[in-house]
Amino acid sequence: MSRRLRLVALVAVVVAVVAGTVAFVAISRAAQQRAVATAPAQPTVAPSAVTGPRVVFRNSAIGPNYGRVAAVRLADPSGPRAVLSPSCDRVFASTDRILCLASDRGLVTTYTATVLTTAGAHVVDLPLTGSPSRARLSRDATLAATTSFVAGDSYASTSFSTRTVVTHLGDRRSQDLENFTLLHDGRATAPADRNLWGVTFAADDDTFYATAAFGGRTWLVRGRLSTQTLETVRDDAECPSLSPDGTRVAFKTRGTRAPGDWRISVLDLATGRETPLAEPRSVDDQVEWLDDARVIYGLPGVGTAAAESNIWVVPADGTGAPQLFIAKGWSPAVVR
Repeated sequence: MSRRLRLVALVAVVVAVVAGTVAFVAISRAAQQRAVATAPAQPTVAPSAVTGPRVVFRNSAIGPNYGRVAAVRLADPSGPRAVLSPSCDRVFASTDRILCLASDRGLVTTYTATVLTTAGAHVVDLPLTGSPSRARLSRDATLAATTSFVAGDSYASTSFSTRTVVTHLGDRRSQDLENFTLLHDGRATAPADRNLWGVTFAADDDTFYATAAFGGRTWLVRGRLSTQTLETVRDDAECPSLSPDGTRVAFKTRGTRAPGDWRISVLDLATGRETPLAEPRSVDDQVEWLDDARVIYGLPGVGTAAAESNIWVVPADGTGAPQLFIAKGWSPAVVR
C-alpha cells in the first residue's frame, strides 16, 4: 500500500472513531435525559413557602427536578422542598443570594458561575474556567468564591490543577488566589506546583481560610484579601469551613490513609486542638456548619442509588454518630 493510501486509510479510521464517539455521547446523554424526565416527580412547594432559616442545596432525586436548586425549612429538613429552575453542580446561598456553578456536558462542555436572587433571577456571571468544584458566599453576600478544576477532576489525583477566584460583588472586581503571596514558616515562597481551593470567609469580609497544596502536601492557609497574602496554619487539611462563631475550622484530612480517603476533623483556632469527628466514611466535600455544634456534608448514595446523594449531620465535638439529615440532596448551605 502506498504512503498516500495509508494516509487516506488512517484518516478514514480517525473519522469513524470520532463519529462513533460523538454518536455514543449523544445517545448516552439522550438516554440519561429520558431516564430523568420519565422518573416520577417529587412533591414540591412554592419558594414562598420556604423562607426564613432554611437549607439550600442541590436536589439529587432522580426526576425532572434533578440537579436543580432546592430548599427546605431549617426546622423541618425532611419536609417538602421548594425547587428553583437553575440546574447546578455546586450551590451555595446567603440570605438573599444564590451562587450556582454549573456545567453543560454536551459535545463541547461549557461551564458557568452565576449569582442569582433567592427567587432564581439572574444577578451576575462570575469567572469559571473549568469543571465546578467549590462555591462559597460570604455571610453578607458581598463576596463570592469559586473553585474549578482546570485539569483533572479529583483531589485524589496527583495531576490536577485548580483555579480559585474571589469576586467582590459590589464592583465586580475579582482576585485570583494564584496571584497572592504565599507565606510558609514565615517566609514567602512560590512553589511551581501549588494549587489553591475551598475558600471559607470570616465575618469581616477580609479574612478567609482555604487549602493550599504544594510539595506533595496540603495545608490550611489563612488569607487576607486586603494584603493579598496566604499564610500556612497547619498541614493535612483540605476544604475548610469556618464555624458561625469564627472559633473553629472543620476540614477533611487524610492522615496515613490512601489518596481519596478522607475523614472530617475540627480545629480549635485558639488552642490548636484537633478533634476527629464520628463519621467513619470518606467525605469528599466542603462541609457546612448547621450551627455551632453540628456540621453537615454530602455523601454519594449506595449501589444503584449512587447518583442520589444524601446530606448527613454529625456533632462537631467528636461525639455521637452521623445521621441522615436530608435525603437526595448535595452541596448544602445553611441560611440563618
